Amino acid sequence: MKPFMDEDFLLHSEIAKELYHDHAAKMPIFDYHCHIAPKEIADDKRFNNMTQIWLNGDHYKWRALRTNGVNERYCTGDASDWEKFEKWAETVPYTLRNPLYHWTHLELRKPFGIKEVLNKESARAIWENCNTQLNSPGFSCRGIIQKANVHTICTTDDPVDNLEYHADIKKSGFKVNVLPAWRPDAAMMVDDPAAFNKYVNKLEEAGGTSISNYAEFLAVIDQRHKFFHENGCRLSDHGLDTIYAADYTDQQITNIFAKVRGGKFLSPEEINQFKSVMLYEFGVMDHKRGWTQQYHLGALRNNNTRLFNLLGPDKGFDSIGDLEIAKPLSKLLNKLDSEDKLTKTILYNLNPRDNELMATMIGNFQDGTIPGKLQYGSGWWFLDQKDGMENQINTLSNLGLLSRFVGMLTDSRSFLSYSRHEYFRRILCNILGNDVVNGEIPADMKLLGKMVEDISFNNAEIYFNFGSATK
Repeated sequence: MKPFMDEDFLLHSEIAKELYHDHAAKMPIFDYHCHIAPKEIADDKRFNNMTQIWLNGDHYKWRALRTNGVNERYCTGDASDWEKFEKWAETVPYTLRNPLYHWTHLELRKPFGIKEVLNKESARAIWENCNTQLNSPGFSCRGIIQKANVHTICTTDDPVDNLEYHADIKKSGFKVNVLPAWRPDAAMMVDDPAAFNKYVNKLEEAGGTSISNYAEFLAVIDQRHKFFHENGCRLSDHGLDTIYAADYTDQQITNIFAKVRGGKFLSPEEINQFKSVMLYEFGVMDHKRGWTQQYHLGALRNNNTRLFNLLGPDKGFDSIGDLEIAKPLSKLLNKLDSEDKLTKTILYNLNPRDNELMATMIGNFQDGTIPGKLQYGSGWWFLDQKDGMENQINTLSNLGLLSRFVGMLTDSRSFLSYSRHEYFRRILCNILGNDVVNGEIPADMKLLGKMVEDISFNNAEIYFNFGSATK
């Protein structure tokens, strides 16, 4: 019987241990997609206690708490920070075999050095220990980032953002690269005319010009894209239920914009057409400025209307969706490619049924210009756990080139989530180690060690090629 979560956690062969400890563990972290607030890095924020840094905003933990019968007051409500932590500690034993059990204890070990299992009995001592460390030198936001050996962070930012906090971080001389990433989802959301027009008004303010028609709207979007580029952005991201690739004419789009700008509701066909033209235009802009585009596909959001109305979005009421992805995705990528406007692209699926779909789709548009130009992204959201990561790695191995993979990301709002990179790296090394043990790949440690180091960090650094963006 192996001890729980020792230094060889998830490493079940001597080859796996060597690959992890001698190669993966030493590599910096290139966190190219997360939801950390740049203001907190700019301010070098300190969190007073573990609830503030660990539980607030964590919809993974909220879902588990609710499932365990814990009242909403201890999730998003007005319970004290200690009470919320105590309820989480009481819930942790019930998360056995859920990835939250592993993540919880990995995050307690790094950066806090706590090896004790969290439960009701240990809660008070762990709470006090962690809180003491959080209020000591080296445990500010920047200190935690540096402890995790982070090289680059890409946040998630709306086109209307003035990027002042990124500018402040750069001016401060912080040694970790913190760059914006373009997330223009709101510019597509014509389903709700009132909300869309409020957003267009914000675009007018950000762009310093009026927007009365579609041509002006698109011009301001491109202006903001250029502004982001000038401030170090080289990466876009789109969080979508599916890809939109309907046929349309320029006149139809002009009329659709005028209609929604006038406050009128659009037909489903018109909504589809507008979202389709915007995805295409975003792709053109990304190609024009040499960016990488990311598509996160397959979420069915805000399923619980009652609690959405009470608490708002991103509170843990989203799930896996099952809309058609293959045909519209192929159509969009093919349109961009046929016009020589397909930039580097990363595809993520939330529904595991789509693993092979995504891994084969990227092969359709590799053109020999860039190694791994199209990437099958790491396990995302409900799939960024051991089984999901193994499936993603195996699918990519079977249908693509795992050696060219750009690796893991946190996709998190928490400064304690860098352990997800460790989790991924251990899983990767264990898979490769098992293959060696089974005689399926050679025991060539030079070859395998380089592969592990590349997937852990090197591939991402080369692929994104931020270069001048970090100077």
